Amino acid sequence: MKRIVAIHLLNDYSGSPKVLMQLLKTWTQHGIETHLFTSGGRKGFLSDISQVKNHSFWYRFSSNPIIRIYNFFVCQFLLMIKLLFFLNRKDILYINTVLPFGAAVAGKIKGCKVIYHIHETSIKPAIFKNLLFGIAKFTAHKVVYVSEFLMKQESLIKNQVLLYNVLEKDFVEKANQFQNQEKTVPIVLMICSLKIYKGVNEFLQLAQKNAHYIFKLVVNASDKEIKDYFGMRKIPENLKIYSTQTNTHPFYREASLIVNLSHTDLWVETFGLTILEGMRYRLPAIVPPIGGVTELVTNGENGFWINSKNIDELSEKINYILENKMVYQSFSNASYAKSLMFSEEYFEKESINIISSL
Repeated sequence: MKRIVAIHLLNDYSGSPKVLMQLLKTWTQHGIETHLFTSGGRKGFLSDISQVKNHSFWYRFSSNPIIRIYNFFVCQFLLMIKLLFFLNRKDILYINTVLPFGAAVAGKIKGCKVIYHIHETSIKPAIFKNLLFGIAKFTAHKVVYVSEFLMKQESLIKNQVLLYNVLEKDFVEKANQFQNQEKTVPIVLMICSLKIYKGVNEFLQLAQKNAHYIFKLVVNASDKEIKDYFGMRKIPENLKIYSTQTNTHPFYREASLIVNLSHTDLWVETFGLTILEGMRYRLPAIVPPIGGVTELVTNGENGFWINSKNIDELSEKINYILENKMVYQSFSNASYAKSLMFSEEYFEKESINIISSL
């Protein structure tokens, strides 16, 4: 009987573990024995998934880069040893992101079919990126990419497929309950990690420049981390900052516009799940002009492509969308229509095809 062993480094509430969660649910619903190896001690999208057999391995994230890299390599060695004892030759080893390379090495030694699901391109420094992608190229039987952009950018082997991220049925059902709600004060929403390259400083500037709108920033961070980051900055009254949220529906429901302000020189968005979620709530979107996120937003149709460094242009387009009812309605309808293409039915069919063809 076919057995899938899935690997993910850090379980949290970000995009890549969410996608793996959807895959795990699909496999178990099709009666496939499914095992998950991820770092213990944290809650996230990969916690407590029905019918998935869980295994943990040691990993500790550190803000100190020297300790972080040391912990990472120790973790990969321990993971490799653990898998050498666990894996069977007939197993499919499904590695989520390029980070858990110890698993790929173990899979290669044991003769397993190795599938990589690649979400990222912006890995620093270059020597580290070359190591991770080099091991992926050497060990992978098949590579799955989350966007056409990423497939072209990081093409590794001939056997590669595109599998767009999609919205879960549960998310869609909740979004469908709150279509066309009346909104009194326009709210500009951004959901991201608390990183400078995600454009949080630019979001702050936009809030300062547009006092007539409310700006809401939801970051994947604790209250203490937020306080440490913004401690020395003056936060305008119209900017509300929220720590990690397990339920983002209330934010999408009340928002009028969703933005992604990632710095294209430091972090290229390979997909943009929060943008797609916002689109399901009929939100126009403003996104960077490079990356997989441009496959969600058509410039001038359901939003705009703007470099996050261009604060004046960002501000101008936000006002253009929010102050023109006809434009807003057109963009809103186009966002919703585009979001329908990224369905769970498509995802389930393609994800089963990926493993059944091995």
